[in-house]
Amino acid sequence: MALDPDLRTRFRQLAAQTDGIDTEAYARFGKDPLEPIVGLGRRSARVAFFGRDPGRTEVEQGEPFVGSGGRIVRKLLYRHLHGTPMPDDAAAARAVGKPFFWINTVPYKPVGNKAWSMQVKRRFHPLMRRLLVDDWRGRHVVTLGREAFLWFGIDQPEPVRDALEAFWKDEDRFQRHVEVPLRTEAGHQRRFVLYPLPHPSPLNQAWFKRFPALLEARLRELSV
Repeated sequence: MALDPDLRTRFRQLAAQTDGIDTEAYARFGKDPLEPIVGLGRRSARVAFFGRDPGRTEVEQGEPFVGSGGRIVRKLLYRHLHGTPMPDDAAAARAVGKPFFWINTVPYKPVGNKAWSMQVKRRFHPLMRRLLVDDWRGRHVVTLGREAFLWFGIDQPEPVRDALEAFWKDEDRFQRHVEVPLRTEAGHQRRFVLYPLPHPSPLNQAWFKRFPALLEARLRELSV
């Protein structure tokens, strides 16, 4: 699904006012640092994967979830859907992602791959909300990591924020789900069901080895 031209223009305008975009990484691959890296997917997709932000490989290829963490997700999706290991080529990785909707908190790579500040996440939040509420028809969202999960509490009423914070502190959070509303600037509102998982980075030593089983359980829960 192509990004709406008006929305793309607004992303570029905000990016031009945002410090911390890794312009050196974009220049290294001859890419425009104002161009949002938004994978989207099928408008009719039942399930979305919601991550933190793009990395170096995502900048190089202009597509989200194709770096080390995203490729792990795609490999596990392929094995779940086909029962065999995913072929080691970019075409197979892209193809397995087509039935899903892909989105991040901020569609730009930060310097040092550090999480974007709350100020920056708030700046882009209305546009990302619009993508979810208006440009996607599904409602089941698999969030990857704490930053992605708690993004859904930004600019929400205090009871919603508190409920999400409490949910994340629950040791059973990766076996449970929670429903949350999102409203666009235009007043359109829909409710989404969040299925949190840990971030799939190999650096996440506490959860990395358990991630495949946790994702498989979520996929079965969602009848993927």
